[in-house]
Amino acid sequence: MSVIPHLIRSLCAASALMLASQTAVLAHATLEQDKANANAAYKAVIKIGHGCEQTATTRLTVTIPDGVIAVKPMPKAGWTLTTQTKTYAKPYDYYHGKLTEGVREITWAGGNLPDAYYDEFTFQAFIARDVPADTRLFFPVVQSCEKGRNDWVEIPAANQKPHDLKSPAPSLLVLAAQGAAPQAVKAGSMVITAVRSRVTPAGAPVAGGYLTLTNQGQQADRLVSASVEIADLTEIHEMATKDGVMTMRALPDGLTIKPGETVDFKPGSFHLMFLKPKRPLVEGEVLKGRLVFEKAGPVSVEFRVEGMGGNRATPPAGAGGGHTGHVH
Repeated sequence: MSVIPHLIRSLCAASALMLASQTAVLAHATLEQDKANANAAYKAVIKIGHGCEQTATTRLTVTIPDGVIAVKPMPKAGWTLTTQTKTYAKPYDYYHGKLTEGVREITWAGGNLPDAYYDEFTFQAFIARDVPADTRLFFPVVQSCEKGRNDWVEIPAANQKPHDLKSPAPSLLVLAAQGAAPQAVKAGSMVITAVRSRVTPAGAPVAGGYLTLTNQGQQADRLVSASVEIADLTEIHEMATKDGVMTMRALPDGLTIKPGETVDFKPGSFHLMFLKPKRPLVEGEVLKGRLVFEKAGPVSVEFRVEGMGGNRATPPAGAGGGHTGHVH
C-alpha cells in the first residue's frame, strides 16, 4: 500500500490546522500599541477583525484596569457611547493634582460592523506613574453580535503567555516612567548619574549632553572623550560667566575629576556638545552614548531626553556663546 496519499492527507490536515490557528490569533481583539510608558499619555486603539458566528458586531464593552486613569473615549459615527465612572482603588497623581475616580468601563452600542469588515475603537488615557515597569495590564473586551458574542477576557496565570489562551484579553506592557532617573553607572572609581539631554527644534545645529561625575577613588581621573548615536562628533565644553560676559570653550584635552570631587555637567557650565545631530531630539527618547576615561576606560551610558522645562540653569538672554540656535 502506497504511503503517498496518506502523507498528502497528513500534510493537508496539518496545514489546515496551522492556518486555523493563525486565523484565530489574527482574529483576537488586540491593542494596536501594546507598549507604553508609565507617567505618560496613551492612545488605546482596540482592533476588531471579525464578528461572532459570521454575523455583525453591534456592541463592544471595554473594562479599564487599575493604573489606567483619565480615560476619554472617542465617539464613533453610528454608535451610541456610554461610560461607567467608579472610584479608583487609590488616588493617583495626575499632573498638578490627584484623581480619585474616573471611567472604568466604555461601551459602544447600536452600530453595525459586518463580519467581513475590520474597525477600531479608540480611547485616550494616562498610565499612572506608580505602575511598575514590566507590568502587563489587561483590558477585557466583550464583543456582542447579531448572533452570539466573543468574550476576550482571559488573563494568563503566572508563567503563562497570553497567546496560549483561547480568548485572551488585550494587554499592554508598561515601560519605565518617563523622566525616571536611570541607575548610576560605575566605571572604575567613577560614578556617572543624571545622564540626560534636552529636546531640540528641527534644524538645530547642536544639542547638549549633561551628567554628574563623582570620583570615589584615591587618584584623579580624566574624562577624555564622549560620543552619542545621534551625532558624528561630540566635544567636551565649558561655559563660564566673568564680569557679566559669558564665554564658551572646547576642552580638547578633556576634564580632570579629582579624588572625592563631583562635577555637574549642566546648562551654563560644563556640558557635552553633540555637533550636527542627525535629527531633532524628542522628549522621552533614550540615546545610546559612550564615555571614555583615562584610567577607568570606556563605559556605555544612556542619555534620556528631557523637555525644556525644569529647574536647570539657563544662560542669560542673548548669550549665544558662539553656538547659534542652541541654549545650553
